[in-house]
Amino acid sequence: MNFGKSETYEWIKAVLIALLLAVLIRYFLFAPIVVEGESMVPTLHHSDRMIVNKIGYTIGEPDRFDIIVFHASEESDYIKRVIGLPGDTVEFIDDTLHINGMAYEEPYLEELKQELNGATLTYDFTLDEVTSSVVVPDGYLFVMGDNRRRSLDSRDIGFISYEEVVGKANFVFWPFTDIRIAK
Repeated sequence: MNFGKSETYEWIKAVLIALLLAVLIRYFLFAPIVVEGESMVPTLHHSDRMIVNKIGYTIGEPDRFDIIVFHASEESDYIKRVIGLPGDTVEFIDDTLHINGMAYEEPYLEELKQELNGATLTYDFTLDEVTSSVVVPDGYLFVMGDNRRRSLDSRDIGFISYEEVVGKANFVFWPFTDIRIAK
């Protein structure tokens, strides 16, 4: 009877296939990330666990206001919001975002602005003042955290290369009581 050997072989084969699929999914399609710090409050909170969707970023480019994860250094990844795309001029005037001379609303900041009781969330600046460039260069993004007073972002670290972008992060899966799509 060869029943034991063939059943063992099938189990080993199934486990190896499952491991291979898990590795492929983890590295090429989706990955978990833990939010560290307060830079994306009120949209995201410290210790939120999210799924990073890598699919769209291997095919196309980020869209304005996407929440992305990128390699900030060899040791750490950051999570921020895309504000400026290649060719854009970016400036803040009286706590209002202006892209290419046009004012944009940022509804994801309303809660934080209300907590500040009229105080300024984002200081006035032009792209040239914070990056020494008048426009976002080709192949790069200008990103900012939602908690503008407590965010290390493109105002400090400069433009983010498309090659550094890991993917889009918008699905919070932990804490379980706060599962949601972050916008």
